[in-house]
Amino acid sequence: MDRRQQKTRAAILGAFCALLTEKSYHRITVQEIIDRANVGRATFYAHFETKDGLLKELCEELFGHIVESAKDAVHTPGLYSNASAPQSVFCHLLQHLQKNDGNILGLLSGESSEIFLRYFRESLRGLVHGQVTGKGHKAACLPEDFVENHVIGSFVEMVLWWIKGGRKYSPEELDRCFLAVIAPVL
Repeated sequence: MDRRQQKTRAAILGAFCALLTEKSYHRITVQEIIDRANVGRATFYAHFETKDGLLKELCEELFGHIVESAKDAVHTPGLYSNASAPQSVFCHLLQHLQKNDGNILGLLSGESSEIFLRYFRESLRGLVHGQVTGKGHKAACLPEDFVENHVIGSFVEMVLWWIKGGRKYSPEELDRCFLAVIAPVL
């Protein structure tokens, strides 16, 4: 993709994000997106097949970056300039969320949050699967997919609680609490 295409794509994604802070996903029209991005309808459809496709790509970009960086502690631009990467993958995720790139916290707690929470849960599935699978849980009588679902649900609910509470706790404090709660299962 050349620079012009990247710039256009970024304008469309930026316009979409800005609109999502103003109103619910379902009330946003493609016309509003293209007006805000200052692009033509054909240009929009050259980059995204539908508004749902735009949403999917936005979520994959936002959540994919966070989850991939948590899988690969080497990819930690700027987060650990004076310290080593955290041991816990959950702490790493929380630190990325705290940076709030792309207003991810606003999207997770905003008017259209149910859509973003669904994508967030799905993005976490692969990461949590790696933490749960074959680890010989203390609760070995539980199916792995049950444990995986429980950990994902607990993590997402904790993030929402953290956001709604004004993010009073550091990622390290939250991680310590979260690990204490899920340790009996893992």
